[in-house]
Amino acid sequence: MDYKIDLKTELGSLQLESPVMTASGTCGFGRELTDFYELNELGGLIVKGITVDPREGNPTPRIAETAAGLINSIGLENPGLDGFIKEELPFLKSVNTKVLVNISGHSLDDFKKLAAGLAKQEGIGGIEVNVSCPNIKGGGLAFGTDPELVFKITDLVRKEYNGFVMVKLTPNVSNIIPVAKSAAEGGADALAVANTLPGMKIDIESQSPVLATGSGGLSGPAIKPVALRLVYEIVKHDILPVLGLGGIMTADDAIEYLLAGARAVGVGTATLIDPYAPIRIKTGIAEYLNKNNFENLQEIIGLAHKKGANL
Repeated sequence: MDYKIDLKTELGSLQLESPVMTASGTCGFGRELTDFYELNELGGLIVKGITVDPREGNPTPRIAETAAGLINSIGLENPGLDGFIKEELPFLKSVNTKVLVNISGHSLDDFKKLAAGLAKQEGIGGIEVNVSCPNIKGGGLAFGTDPELVFKITDLVRKEYNGFVMVKLTPNVSNIIPVAKSAAEGGADALAVANTLPGMKIDIESQSPVLATGSGGLSGPAIKPVALRLVYEIVKHDILPVLGLGGIMTADDAIEYLLAGARAVGVGTATLIDPYAPIRIKTGIAEYLNKNNFENLQEIIGLAHKKGANL
């Protein structure tokens, strides 16, 4: 890799050494990746989503491969806020990269408790507020499609947590701009765009849905064009800095998001297939910059807007 290329970027107030982060839910709490490389190779680590109380997750089977991605219905299996602080945070404090904690809830009070609990902890780079998970009953996706609820959740988190706050949006809306603006008005520092799309797979031999829950969240290459357009549109409206995610499997995918205006990218499904994917993508971005005579990452962020359509 050509380390002469400057890959530093900023996601709001978050300073990143490189633009490639892991997407929540695809790297556990980070330990899973330490067998492959030093975590400081990542621009940031977004850990598995946590809830107030421990969750066992949904019944199995809860993941299925499709022609262009994965459908999962994990159901936010996690040790809960207290378990995270006791069992996972000590390790994460030793990680030399930005660590964001994804939080999810069934109610407004859940988000308030999570933000307040994390505000007392050291070693956290920020919070990713999940208002868009399709795999939990009560809240989840329903929160993310309602601009008023997005504002209320973001505002509650902002009042409890003084650090970096990023809101993860759902692509399952006809117009994402009002939702994005609500997150900004609630005090978010950045947006993660976008979460999975609801989907399902049916076993033609048993004539029944593959997942125990019937449906789940579709990720991978199938959703990239959808999420990429949403990133482009939000950047066009200059609402908040954006972390682009959705179907990033290669460096070319990541570069498209950066050209659309994303300040950084999150790698999810690709990490499940190949743990080295974030490093491979980071290297590919540097090679692209070098090949095209760019001196630093900032030169390509949003470049497509100078030549693109006015959405």
